[in-house]
Amino acid sequence: MFLRLVADSFTRRPRHKLLTGAALALGMAVATAALSVSLDVGDRLSHEFRSLGANLLVTPQADSLPLEIGGVDYRPVNAGAYLPESDLPKIKTVFWHNNIIAFAPVLEVPVTGWTKSSQTLITPVVDAPTTLIGTWAAHPVALSDGNVFSTGVEKTNPWWHLDDGRWFSDVGAECVVGARFMKRDGVKLGDTLNIEGPKQNIQLRVTGILTTGGPEDDAIIAPIAIAQKLAAQPGQYRQLYVSALTKPEDDFARRNPSTMNADELERWSCSPYVSSIAYSIKQVLPGADVRVIRRVAEGEGRILTRVRTLLWLVTLAALLAAALAVGASSAASVIERRTEIGLMKALGAGSGMVGFLLAAEQLLLAVAGGAVGYAVGIVLARAVGEKIFGAAPQPSLLVLVVILGLAATVTIAGSAIPLRRASRYNPAPILRGE
Repeated sequence: MFLRLVADSFTRRPRHKLLTGAALALGMAVATAALSVSLDVGDRLSHEFRSLGANLLVTPQADSLPLEIGGVDYRPVNAGAYLPESDLPKIKTVFWHNNIIAFAPVLEVPVTGWTKSSQTLITPVVDAPTTLIGTWAAHPVALSDGNVFSTGVEKTNPWWHLDDGRWFSDVGAECVVGARFMKRDGVKLGDTLNIEGPKQNIQLRVTGILTTGGPEDDAIIAPIAIAQKLAAQPGQYRQLYVSALTKPEDDFARRNPSTMNADELERWSCSPYVSSIAYSIKQVLPGADVRVIRRVAEGEGRILTRVRTLLWLVTLAALLAAALAVGASSAASVIERRTEIGLMKALGAGSGMVGFLLAAEQLLLAVAGGAVGYAVGIVLARAVGEKIFGAAPQPSLLVLVVILGLAATVTIAGSAIPLRRASRYNPAPILRGE
């Protein structure tokens, strides 16, 4: 009988129901879009932030004392100890190995480079001291599980842009030269550079022209095996840049893991903080010191926190607007149904029964409005995701449950005062027409 009364009441006054449902659906649509994007924005922004470059730097632990300003290491790269290149596949064995999207070792060697004139083959056209940067480019790394992971400096430093040509091959005597080096010394694609290093000389063919906006524009970039040969340091590197997907650090993330108990250390290690990923890498690279490049990591955290705060504010504003609209509609409905409520109470219905009946009607409206709002919100979230991040967030059952719960909460909160007033009506004055 109760369900019949609720269903009958729900089908009457369709105009009020439609207006209330529309206001509720609109609010839930905005909330759905904001929540869907908020849940997905961390991963999307993390991928976008990788254009800022690597956020972890690995150096030998036995190196000279750190000289770090603003997250940048200013120690001479040709001073101190070295690390074995053979240990690098271990990085993809840590707990957060899927979050490590790229890494590239670096070994810098002071050299002198020159090329011969195509006319005389004797007169040097270039004879300039510079730096040869040995690293990886599209380098395949064989992992312990049998897979092959392709990585290199073009992924850890995505702003390293080739103006012309291609990256060097690991198996060939090839190199890429900086744009300023090329313009200053007249180097062209296909030229053969004679490289004089500390230990021996070598010839490299120029395959590309690089622009970074940094000191690399004056350098020569070649496979790390070439730098190791020139420096007489086979299988060694001096620095390793690691690019990892992370979440913003909070106060807990900044704690020293040595001061944590077992439960805290497990929770810290199982969160993709940049510091916990650095700690994991340090465990698998003996003799390595892993440091966070703070200017990159902290910049990511600030931007992500602000974006999420904006989305939460939009969600709260939409919920508040929906609650006000539902409250106004509910108050108007109660006033219109004053005679009906008075008659119900005169026939023996108690205040609780009247309030429960009206609340059930509002909850039924909340479910309908929430479901419609969720469907519209998913479409809106896809449009926002594709426009801003280039990829739409996937529909989530969790978001649907949350939206239905929010719709019910907003409806009850907005209708609380009108329903309380309706339950306290005195039937006698109402039936007398007062």
